[in-house]
Amino acid sequence: MKEENPVRPGHPGGQPPLETIQDIKRIMERSSRFISLSGLSGIAAGICALAGAFFAKQILDNYYSQINKVGFTSISFHKLKLDILLIAMFILITALVTAFYFTWRKAHHDKQPVWNNTSKRLTVNLFIPLVAGGLFILAMLQNDDWHYISSVSLVFYGLALVNASKYTFTDVRYLGYCEIILGLLSTQYISYGLYFWAFGFGVLHIIYGFAMWWKYERN
Repeated sequence: MKEENPVRPGHPGGQPPLETIQDIKRIMERSSRFISLSGLSGIAAGICALAGAFFAKQILDNYYSQINKVGFTSISFHKLKLDILLIAMFILITALVTAFYFTWRKAHHDKQPVWNNTSKRLTVNLFIPLVAGGLFILAMLQNDDWHYISSVSLVFYGLALVNASKYTFTDVRYLGYCEIILGLLSTQYISYGLYFWAFGFGVLHIIYGFAMWWKYERN
């Protein structure tokens, strides 16, 4: 009886080689997910948030110290709101600029476009909850309600990450879950809102950024 020749991988009718399967997987990921997010952008955003929380703490301490000395005044209160908003805007702009830079650098290194259909969907799904949360916070400030601002910002940011995670790394979804849980937990400790905010936007971002860098960019 004549022995049949085994079909070798890579030949017609055989199994594709492992390299081909990996190439196909990478192509499918690139077409459906934006994989140029850099862990360094998370670290940079976390550092910016911690710096902003430090300055906000100084402003709040000075404000309450002034109240203890001269009492409450509407002028000092409006100045406090303006200072906090300026710090928040500065943190947001700095975090966005650094995130764009590190993402652009990683995409350039991977020879991938920064702006394509996938990144557009990622941006839209990220900003819908962010814009809604931002408008909700502005309404709270308009009514001089400060109690749940840190909680609302953490929850809406977490929802934004979960919503956008289907267009990028799955790790982003877990960061979103942590932000939501932390925001809900902070509703029970209102007086520590700034510390929860600093931990969520600062410490968690740094941990997440380092984990992403170690997992996807270290080599």
